[in-house]
Amino acid sequence: MAKLSISVACKNYDRVRAISDGRVGIEGCEVNFLDLKPEELFFRAYRNSEFDVCELSLSSYMLTLSRGEKNPYVAVPVFVSRTFRHSAIYMREDRGIEQPADLRNKRVGVPEYQVTAALWVRALLDGEYGVKPSDFEWLQGGLEEPGRVEKLKLDLPPSVRISAVPNDTTLNAMLSDGRLDALIAMRPPNCFTSGQQGIRRLFPDYRTDEAAYFRRTGIFPIMHVVGVRRALVESHPWLASSVVSAFTEAKQIAIEEISNRGAMAATLPWLGAHIDETVATMGQDFWPTASSRTCRPSRRSSSMPTSMAPLRVSSACRNSSRRPRWISSRCEWPVCERLAEF
Repeated sequence: MAKLSISVACKNYDRVRAISDGRVGIEGCEVNFLDLKPEELFFRAYRNSEFDVCELSLSSYMLTLSRGEKNPYVAVPVFVSRTFRHSAIYMREDRGIEQPADLRNKRVGVPEYQVTAALWVRALLDGEYGVKPSDFEWLQGGLEEPGRVEKLKLDLPPSVRISAVPNDTTLNAMLSDGRLDALIAMRPPNCFTSGQQGIRRLFPDYRTDEAAYFRRTGIFPIMHVVGVRRALVESHPWLASSVVSAFTEAKQIAIEEISNRGAMAATLPWLGAHIDETVATMGQDFWPTASSRTCRPSRRSSSMPTSMAPLRVSSACRNSSRRPRWISSRCEWPVCERLAEF
């Protein structure tokens, strides 16, 4: 029988590289791998559904699903991007902000309100510190280039105040000159990286804070998930399981390679010590795919309504004898119960 020809679009992370270079195949498939940056990939996937298997923004996927919209992709429990986000909050030292509670009634910038990084910061502030999205004023715009807009339409409650910044300015400029009090961003703004006086992170020792957060919650925040074209899952019920198996194997190969102390796989002098610290904090399976830790919901975090848990794939895949294990279990992703409020 001829193999199914599919396109796979994903950033070429170390945990994906064995698929991109052909060392790991997707069972039953002939793979055309496309190495794309997430921003371009998400735009092309959601606007034109260009790929058969692709990396997706978790927040965008949940948002369309929570609205009951027909999503062209079905998510499988492969999390190609995970990042703690304590480091993503920047603020001015002259605004009296010493702790998260001090963000109340402040002007806070964000490149896009609905992106996953911003969602996790809102979950962190609400769930850990009781600071809600309605407690401050949001300003949305480009971090370093003006004109950025939301990819998806927002439907927020009246209590959440958000407006676009002027088209001729950026969030970096507004934080630098004082028009913003704080900023949530995936990448450090230039005013921070250039060493401008009076600009710092809300959590300066973010690594310590993130490790403590993990020890309290067991959560390693998911940023991006892998989606499979819905029509293919329905016509080829075995495909979802094959995709999960391939990505899981590729991730394991990457972990074995970085763990080789004889010849370091990354250009870091103390990579071995970093791995030891990570395992001591998070355990051997520090980048889980479908596990109890992955599925554990946070105490008060913020992401999606309880009606969204567990996330489901199509009936064709659920009824398949080769369905992924997570489909048959009560798998609630570690995100909150109240996406509608955000």
